[in-house]
Amino acid sequence: MQAQHSLDLITIGRSGIDLYGEQIGGRLEDMTSFAKYAGGSPTNTAIGASRLGLRSALLTRVGADHFGRFLREQLAREGVDVRGVREDGDRLTALVFLGISGPDTFPLIFYRENCADMALSTDDVDADFVRSAKAVVINGTHLSRDNVLKASVRACEIARASGGKVVFDIDYRPVLWGLTGKDQGENRFVAHEAVTKRLQEVLPLCDLIVGTEEEIHILGGTTDTVAALRAIRTKTAALLVCKRGAKGCVAFPGAIGDDLDAGVVGRGFRIEVFNVLGAGDAFMAGFLRGWLRGEPLPTCCEYANACGAIVVSRHGCAPAMPTWIELRQFLDAPTHAFRLREDADLEHVHWATTRNGRWDELTVLAMDHRSQFEEICDKTGADRSRIDEFKKLALRAVDRLAQGDRRFGVLLDGRYGMRGLEDAADRPYWIGRPIELPGSRPLEFECSADVATEIATWPANHVIKCLVFYHPDDPADLRERQERQLLRLQDAARKTRHELLVEVIASPHGPVDAHTVSRVIQRLYDLGMKPDWWKLEPSDDAAAWANVDRTIRANDPYCRGVVLLGLSAPEEKLIASFQSAAAVPVVKGFAVGRTIFADAAERWLSGAIDDDAAVTDLANRFGVLVDAWRAARAQVRRSEVA
Repeated sequence: MQAQHSLDLITIGRSGIDLYGEQIGGRLEDMTSFAKYAGGSPTNTAIGASRLGLRSALLTRVGADHFGRFLREQLAREGVDVRGVREDGDRLTALVFLGISGPDTFPLIFYRENCADMALSTDDVDADFVRSAKAVVINGTHLSRDNVLKASVRACEIARASGGKVVFDIDYRPVLWGLTGKDQGENRFVAHEAVTKRLQEVLPLCDLIVGTEEEIHILGGTTDTVAALRAIRTKTAALLVCKRGAKGCVAFPGAIGDDLDAGVVGRGFRIEVFNVLGAGDAFMAGFLRGWLRGEPLPTCCEYANACGAIVVSRHGCAPAMPTWIELRQFLDAPTHAFRLREDADLEHVHWATTRNGRWDELTVLAMDHRSQFEEICDKTGADRSRIDEFKKLALRAVDRLAQGDRRFGVLLDGRYGMRGLEDAADRPYWIGRPIELPGSRPLEFECSADVATEIATWPANHVIKCLVFYHPDDPADLRERQERQLLRLQDAARKTRHELLVEVIASPHGPVDAHTVSRVIQRLYDLGMKPDWWKLEPSDDAAAWANVDRTIRANDPYCRGVVLLGLSAPEEKLIASFQSAAAVPVVKGFAVGRTIFADAAERWLSGAIDDDAAVTDLANRFGVLVDAWRAARAQVRRSEVA
């Protein structure tokens, strides 16, 4: 009976943590820092498929540990259904250490002794869940264990009985079959009759089989690729796809000819190989995007080869997977840079379409001020060490008002707001953090000379906020010094994978008209700046906002948007400015500080009020602005409907 399919595919098997060496071109012994990513072939494929627009899910086990929670959270952020991700309280989440020594040299160490995903059993296979998918994808590495083999076969049988398809990713890792030393994780092929026999057990269940030439060899039982394909064909009528690296791929829907070119050939792309790891998982995701949507076989091959080419140009596996928008841009381009990771436009699309979260509205309590709090302490005679305690109250105020609503956020600094930042780690709110030296013009950073070494110590969900006092008519030397700093910062932010908010204040340094701010924004775009967010001065000039909106949309349609700053404006004046800004789609909300906290901070630091009174005052004042912003937006929507 044909089932109703709410999912396109369920991948089954490995899910762990990839710890990728960040030093390139050396031994794993000489790598000193590692980037943490979601990993495991089925996990990578599920993420890649989701990014390409397929409704994907994962069936696996993860440990009841920090890494297991990370995997569930990251999969959810990627749009992957996690109903089938079981938590195993007796085993840890698997780890893999990976390095890039050269384009074809990639040391791997698997930490998979009694790991959670290898404990998958038939009890974990929910029949209704499997029946909800058009296809299940099983993985060769997992078939090395009897319990996982049985679970995989059970899922295949349920899928076929309900009209679903079965996809087999051969994914051969000899070390995980115990055929090599544990330091030989990169070894892709060891002939072994028992492995061939085990893998062939699932062939009668399959509709699509995908593997490299070495994987075809182990599945077919011979190192002659054509002979191996013919041996496989005697046991299954499945579509066979042989991945050939830079040569592309070849697909065999029927009989196997005398050579590989007798099949449906999908040509590869001439791209410099930076990292081969993950390319096969991207290939699978791309092929499935076409195959499950009924595309012609050459189109399926084109998608697959393009996805593989994109991923080999990047660091990491899952994070390197392209999105559908990115894939279309790559395929529509008349030519491609050989060093693809240097294609700035493609890399920006990749970054912008894989960022976590979406904000159609953002209201932020900005408490990142440093010199202003020092001035309040000097005025009241309070010890500056107390600033940190007051800033912790900001998070309590946001939480009291927001009650977990992700549309809220805080801006806190590392100098006086570190305790607040630490408390915010377990909350769902947007977090911004300043990098500029307060009041600096030309712009300086409040850290060591190398800004990247500073922000590399920040949690991944901290958005870098940089305030620059910049007027388009500034002297050329001043302008150029500030621009160099901003470009350095953006480069660092991309390398550390942090979002960037650029705050522009022009009014103290020259006349401001309807074009001033849009001229600043255009100038920075012309230099190659593409911040994720802009933070701009409030204004009741509708023409100025229209210019800002047009400039951002023309230069970066993927920009998250604009938030308004307060500039210590009185509450009523700030609320009045909301009326013009709320009509502009690119403006998402505000990040206001002194208008909200100035009075409470002075009274609390002088001892006139206690913690609860301060929190109440902050929450009430913040709430007034939130309500005013939402009312302004609602009025715009009503006028549009009318």
